[in-house]
Amino acid sequence: MKRLALLLGLIPASPLLAETLERENALKLPQTLITGNRQVEARSDSASANSVFTRDDIDRLQPTSLTDLLSRVPGVQVARSGGRGGLPGIYIRGTKSAQSLVLVDGQRMANATSADSNLQYLNIDQIERVEVLRGSRSVIYGSDAIGGVIQIFTRRGSAQAPQVRLHSAVGSYGSTLNSLGISGGDTQTRYNLSGSLENTAGINRTTVSYPVDNDHDAYRNKSVSLNLSHTFTDTLEVGVSALKNTGKTELDAMFGQKGYSDFDISSVGGFVDAQINDRWNSRVEWGHSENREKTRDKLSPDHYAFNTYRDSLNWQNNLTLNDQHSLIVGADSYEDRVRSSTVFDEDSRWNRAAFVQHRFHGAYFSTELGVRHDQNQQFGRHNTWSASLSVPLNVDNELLLSYSEGFRAPTFNDLYYPQFGNPALKPEYSKSYELQWRSQLTDSSRLETSIYRTDIRDAIVADANFIQQNIGAARITGFESALHQEWFGWQSSLGVAMIDPRDRDTGHTLSRRARRTLSLDVDRQFDRLGVGASWQAVSSSFNDDDNKQPIGGYGLLGLRGNWIASPEVRLDLKVDNLLDKSFTRALYSYDGNYYGYREERRNVQLAVTWTPAL
Repeated sequence: MKRLALLLGLIPASPLLAETLERENALKLPQTLITGNRQVEARSDSASANSVFTRDDIDRLQPTSLTDLLSRVPGVQVARSGGRGGLPGIYIRGTKSAQSLVLVDGQRMANATSADSNLQYLNIDQIERVEVLRGSRSVIYGSDAIGGVIQIFTRRGSAQAPQVRLHSAVGSYGSTLNSLGISGGDTQTRYNLSGSLENTAGINRTTVSYPVDNDHDAYRNKSVSLNLSHTFTDTLEVGVSALKNTGKTELDAMFGQKGYSDFDISSVGGFVDAQINDRWNSRVEWGHSENREKTRDKLSPDHYAFNTYRDSLNWQNNLTLNDQHSLIVGADSYEDRVRSSTVFDEDSRWNRAAFVQHRFHGAYFSTELGVRHDQNQQFGRHNTWSASLSVPLNVDNELLLSYSEGFRAPTFNDLYYPQFGNPALKPEYSKSYELQWRSQLTDSSRLETSIYRTDIRDAIVADANFIQQNIGAARITGFESALHQEWFGWQSSLGVAMIDPRDRDTGHTLSRRARRTLSLDVDRQFDRLGVGASWQAVSSSFNDDDNKQPIGGYGLLGLRGNWIASPEVRLDLKVDNLLDKSFTRALYSYDGNYYGYREERRNVQLAVTWTPAL
């Protein structure tokens, strides 16, 4: 692994870095990126502002959930509605969840009815790597990538003898997590099979509410994942992946219901990767995903089912023309289907697209220019463009200027949900502008700073009667900065973001977007003992688009530690919300008034990981 990291630092920028560095190995390295252009490249070569968490980072930070991890990314905010397993609002640079794309092992995971990505159901112990792109990538990924892209890679095997991994954790609020996995491989074949079971008794999320809401909202999640890849020759590799999550989450429902949701989330996909010759790499990816949920009421036999299905296909060709010029040429297609107890006027839709992107890498500047053509079954043809200019000021400093367009088709809920849908909706259109400064301050310190603006025309929001409408325009301007530093054996990561997200017609701040956020992580490993601390601060926001329901800001302190008892046994201990602060991220309505949802107070978790030698 050290040789790979060294190799990455020595190789000059190349769009076909995958020729030198295997994709599966790249997943283990912190300075590589796959999501930016669907190929392996150095993070510094990507025009997108990006953040990467490897499995080592996840083990060090000990996040309780994927959303806890994402909240550390500058420019990303998380507002969860409900307890553990409750629906999270993910806001990348002030855009809403439906305007950012979520991929799991390359497969689109958004629910076709609501566009929710169901990140809350992904078990953190099943994840190998997380990549976050901040800013539009609509040319490469199409609709839903206005705000950015989040890609989750599930656990991978390595070229080693079979290794068994057992993990068990217990924590506050009756929380437990148990997982078992086996992985391994050789120079040709790699595999990982793992499963987990997560339970929590939860907390009472409401303060003033119906008597039936005066209970703890429990959560249960069973997960299994599989990754398998095989290299037939030096130029041909195939692989498959599968993920399935099933479980139950209890809800605080309106009108005095005692609600809960049964969920079944699954995906299966595969790829064929061929190095046609020295200058041409071709990769085909296919996938099928299902999102099935039944909302029930313990006090009634009634239930509501929302089942969505997606089939997708992507073909991408990476062409090196010469030492300076390269092309990405590709096409993709996906189809969504809805099978629901709620009757929709339309229940299926397809989207097909072709895209091309040219990259130039010179001694004094580099450029990227791309165009995408989408044909949507309901909303016709759309062209989107992107361009970027990178200018190295010296060996340690670089400026990047970028522009990107995007569009997003309304969801089935936006269009057809009874009483609240609006069939007259038009797609959203976006234009994004960004200036980045990347600086290697010292050998052990790196600063990345961005100033950006995103204009969204015909933005879709709910009016006072919760009916979806196109507003004239929304404008989001912002600043974000990430500082990574090592000092005296300690490593720290500081992320700061400031945004101004506004409805340009009313001047109001968009709902549930805090204007200022800060995240700080500090860690050090002393041989077998590790210690760390986290500080997160979030400013005030509004729960509604009319700005009549304020939500107070908050700051949270956490501590963590680990002890490597032996080469086979590791112990982890963490305390979240050490100061036992009371805070809220969202409001709910009861009897004409609004109250804040409770969040977990001080939370302690102890975990043990055993990797016995076979």
